[in-house]
Amino acid sequence: MASHQSIIVIPARLASQRLPGKPLADIGGDPMIVHVLRRAEEADLGPVVVACAEEEIAEAVTQAGGIAILTDPDHASGSDRGFEALNKADPEGKYDAVINLQGDLPLIDPAAIRAALIPLQNPEVDIATLGCVITDAAEKTDPNVVKIILSAEKGADQGRALYFTRATAPTGDGDLWHHIGIYAYRRAALAKFVELPPSPLEQRERLEQLRALEAGMRVDVALVDTVPFGVDTPADLERARAMYAARSA
Repeated sequence: MASHQSIIVIPARLASQRLPGKPLADIGGDPMIVHVLRRAEEADLGPVVVACAEEEIAEAVTQAGGIAILTDPDHASGSDRGFEALNKADPEGKYDAVINLQGDLPLIDPAAIRAALIPLQNPEVDIATLGCVITDAAEKTDPNVVKIILSAEKGADQGRALYFTRATAPTGDGDLWHHIGIYAYRRAALAKFVELPPSPLEQRERLEQLRALEAGMRVDVALVDTVPFGVDTPADLERARAMYAARSA
């Protein structure tokens, strides 16, 4: 079993279309980005760095005792932002595994973050991510729910991703898998990925991870029990506040 020196990078920017200023949205007295920082710290996998597009986010993170790194505000994706922050935080390349954690998962279970590293124990895997079986029938046809076309034995705790899609696939019997957008990259794989141009299927499906598959990179999936609650809209934010209050009580 290969062990990795890992680092967690959380890309964050204020320019969210559906919830402007999202990283700084208050949940129980702290900005959302600070909650994500805490969950990442609780995963206990290595240092945690927030890759900030704006000074305001960096200030919130620093005030909470976290490591904030300012990045080019014009990055096209969180992967690009995270890679810049990684190289600033670790220019000598000490960390060979990089977990890219979304900044809108304030209630994520730290165990799920740890699970993202498991597939990298196989030296043939370039990128690892998470999936969960879809139990809600409405999700199977919801284009906002990204599905993984997964090669996995029944009862397995991980499998190999063959495709990601917003459509419903495959048909017939068997599980459908909800993709959870947390990634663990081998550092060399992330360096390769950010150099690749956007690919045809990536642009067609609006799914960045297809760029890796189209380039022949291997993406494996650790299967977890629940989908972490993500905050995308004002209604989500209210729900996250209520969930946090209930947990704290």
